[in-house]
Amino acid sequence: MTTEQIKDALKAVKYPGFSRDIVSFGLVKDVKLEGKQAEVTIQIQTTDAKIPEEIYLNCQDALNTLDDSITYRVTVDVKTPPQASGGGAQSAEGGGKTGIPGVKSIIAVASGKGGVGKSTVTSNLAIALSKQGLKVGICDCDLYGPSIAHMFGAGDRQPSSNAQDQIIPIKAHGITLMSMGFLLSPDSPVIVRGPLATRYIQQFLRQVEWGELDVLLLDLPPGTGDIQLTIVQTVALDGSLIVTTPQEIALIDARKAISMFSKVNVTIHGLIENMAYFQCDHGERYQIFGKGGGREEAKRLKIPFLAEIPIDPTTCEAGDVGTPIALANPNKSAPAEAFTKAAEGLMQKMKG
Repeated sequence: MTTEQIKDALKAVKYPGFSRDIVSFGLVKDVKLEGKQAEVTIQIQTTDAKIPEEIYLNCQDALNTLDDSITYRVTVDVKTPPQASGGGAQSAEGGGKTGIPGVKSIIAVASGKGGVGKSTVTSNLAIALSKQGLKVGICDCDLYGPSIAHMFGAGDRQPSSNAQDQIIPIKAHGITLMSMGFLLSPDSPVIVRGPLATRYIQQFLRQVEWGELDVLLLDLPPGTGDIQLTIVQTVALDGSLIVTTPQEIALIDARKAISMFSKVNVTIHGLIENMAYFQCDHGERYQIFGKGGGREEAKRLKIPFLAEIPIDPTTCEAGDVGTPIALANPNKSAPAEAFTKAAEGLMQKMKG
């Protein structure tokens, strides 16, 4: 029996609610083997007592598959997350969960399901927040399907670096941007495995000269995989937003994203329902993807419902040409008005 065999056995233990194991994420801090005694030390951040209990029991089950002549002792060291201790985005407490220098608030924008318009919502929400007087940035965390560069009309621009070897982000329409879309041609795919993908994301967050920002929006990829787990466990998020459509199939995956943030004690600032309805020129509304699903879900989960974003061809056209629809006058554009409402609601939650 070796310590490597013990670690290999622990790779069968997933963090509750996620697909990634506790070894690959770095939660197994120490493994000691002396004679017939093995000691495993695990360190996690949570205020949910059920999580360390579940990890402990699953570790025991995994180790019981090994040499039964050895006694295995598992110690789970539970630390309080920065949010629970009042650390905020600037806290470095809790074993590596830190903020980003110069950034006052970090907000993750998630959907659970792809194709619900999360990047469209993120880009327009950033513009709407900027029009409220905030300094805003976007980190496009979707490496495999980056959209932010194109939506801001900056896909042909490339970041440079400063004397400290930091990446200087792109600025467009007053928003500070970083995306894989700036580093690759539009037809070049990103073919990397999970560990390398999470390393890229850490570079985007830690090695970019973000400057002084009031809020940095993280445009997360769909799902609850490696990138999402790395972010919620290493970045001191001030909150999250959930984007969905009224359709039940989208709400199912939105619930998974909500559950993910709840398990790691990240506050959910609100839910935004995209593609809520289509309004004809004569004023009649058609609920193409269902009616009120997002609002009812927010009510059921007791989280704020920030806005209904209508289906409007101008929103798509504006994103395609790189001028987000939120740049339009809210009094003359229903989508722009909805994004302004969402931004105002988010600002209230950030202040509270």
